[in-house]
Amino acid sequence: MSTSQSLLIVEDDEVFGAVLSDAMTARNYNVRLARNPTGVHRIVDDFRPDFAVLDLNLEGDCGLDLIEPLKAANADVRILILTGYASIATAVDAIRRGAAEYLTKPADADQIDAALQGMNRESPAEVPNTPMSVRRLEWEHVQRVLSECDGNISEAARRLNMHRRTLQRKLQKRPMRR
Repeated sequence: MSTSQSLLIVEDDEVFGAVLSDAMTARNYNVRLARNPTGVHRIVDDFRPDFAVLDLNLEGDCGLDLIEPLKAANADVRILILTGYASIATAVDAIRRGAAEYLTKPADADQIDAALQGMNRESPAEVPNTPMSVRRLEWEHVQRVLSECDGNISEAARRLNMHRRTLQRKLQKRPMRR
């Protein structure tokens, strides 16, 4: 990359945010870092990023809710959702809302840079030959229902026929591998 492009990173993990910010600055991005949605709104007032990396879970807030205001500030912003809690439902929701890419943690700076630049389309993703485990299917189903309820845990618990606290405990666990 020969000219500096602006990048907004929204990450509530202080250490990961600082490391990623340094790594992307070394790749010639003009980086601004926010830890929460309030910080994003302050930054976007005078900084129109070309790219944005948004953490999906921001200490009680959802990174997906930042896509619309970022697109309003710059319709051409290329948005990457980065998450440790990946699911098909959130990936679909992210793309539907306007994100260009969706990566799961751990992702290194090279992978993030390639995704921002649209370079990870070189080889199609391999479809596993084995079916998803029952636990992974359950995780995907819970995420889909939660997405349909716009994140309302009480409503999702009613639809899933489980206690709200049980659903909250399930959501705090990392997703199951395939």
